[in-house]
Amino acid sequence: MVARAPVRVLALALSALFVVGGIAGFVPGATADHDAMEFAGHTSHALLFGVFQVSVLHNIVHLAFGVAGLALARSVRGCTLFLVVGGIVYLLLWVYGLLVDEDSAANLLPVNSADNGLHAVVGVVMITLGLALGRQVPPPASEAG
Repeated sequence: MVARAPVRVLALALSALFVVGGIAGFVPGATADHDAMEFAGHTSHALLFGVFQVSVLHNIVHLAFGVAGLALARSVRGCTLFLVVGGIVYLLLWVYGLLVDEDSAANLLPVNSADNGLHAVVGVVMITLGLALGRQVPPPASEAG
């Protein structure tokens, strides 16, 4: 029953995107100024796809987030939890990005204005999908047309 649930399909897709994004952050070419990447902090000048400021820690966080989503995707409840709680985390990251100065030592992940915009969109989309689809369960295969 869970295999065809729309919330599962979307949670798996988003989880895979986080994993791919985390890996891409380590790949020269996908990440501009790859040689300028730091472990953490605002001094990392590597840019994923030439836009999103990344560091080793930032990439690891995306990988871990994606793996957590894949692990939670075994049930509708797990998918919903991943989407809603993950969305809240991303909205908190967006607020963090708005409050912290990009050139501050407090900019640990690091984040730039492109990251901030993406975090806001991802947070809203994840929460919306989790709430809208988390309660929908497809009918058993014998009832499906």
